[in-house]
Amino acid sequence: MRHPPLIPLPVPAPAARAEAAPRRFPSPPGEAPGRSSPSPAEAGHGPPPPLVAVAHGSRDPRASATVQALLDAVRLASPALDVHEAYLDHTRPSLGEALRGLEEAVVLPLLLTEAYHSRVDIPAVIAEAGAGGHAPRVHQGATLGPHPLLVTALERRLREAGVEIGDPGTAVVLVSAGSSDRRANAVVAEMARDWSRARPWHSVTPAYASAASPTPEQAVRAVLDGAARRRRAAPRVVVAPYLLACGHFADKTRRTAMGAGAHTVADPLGPAPELVAVLLSRYAQAVRAFRAAGPAPARA
Repeated sequence: MRHPPLIPLPVPAPAARAEAAPRRFPSPPGEAPGRSSPSPAEAGHGPPPPLVAVAHGSRDPRASATVQALLDAVRLASPALDVHEAYLDHTRPSLGEALRGLEEAVVLPLLLTEAYHSRVDIPAVIAEAGAGGHAPRVHQGATLGPHPLLVTALERRLREAGVEIGDPGTAVVLVSAGSSDRRANAVVAEMARDWSRARPWHSVTPAYASAASPTPEQAVRAVLDGAARRRRAAPRVVVAPYLLACGHFADKTRRTAMGAGAHTVADPLGPAPELVAVLLSRYAQAVRAFRAAGPAPARA
């Protein structure tokens, strides 16, 4: 991965307004992403709870290295925050292991869309952790996406790959991992529509590395074939992976998209400063909800 050196990113305070619930799209485009950590006045009594960031997990060591780099950047941006990593599969510590020994925690899914893992798997692990004799008080925050800053991060990676942002002669294929949950795929399709309205790209086409169609290869060929049918000059097709890290999906996307005629495939999002800002914003939201819920009931 050709990621640039990380620079701590200051995160301004959000404007005072009614805030969306933590598990929903929290902000319209252009909203400030939130403070790096809540003040005692914002968070309630006592220090803010530890952050447990849970990723999907992969057999590919590049994936966990990316998670660690992202969380190192979070620690750099918010040194007082107690940050823990966890994984749902393939890599340790598991979420249950990461929660062990904590009195309270905010769990944030390092996932780019809300689907089965955030709706079912993570709540199940939290419930299991709460069933023991020494149960931590846990609040689950929102997934990283969707969020307007993630499109900014996608453009960062395209720019690093030599793509002129918004070039009318460039068609973008936005590739997510894909999900059996149609709602998650619809979110990616909506992102593509919004991005095509915000920039004068030739087009922005959603594609999915698994579980849905079109695949990256199909999307690239559709753009090129459409230009040929209309007897117009083919646009330069570039691929923007809406993926957190290198691994199976990123490698497959690069291989199949380039084979189908794509000009460029950008790197995954990785530890981009925009992801640090989004993660800290999600954490601040979750802490406010966590504190608003009141103290844990006394154990018998």
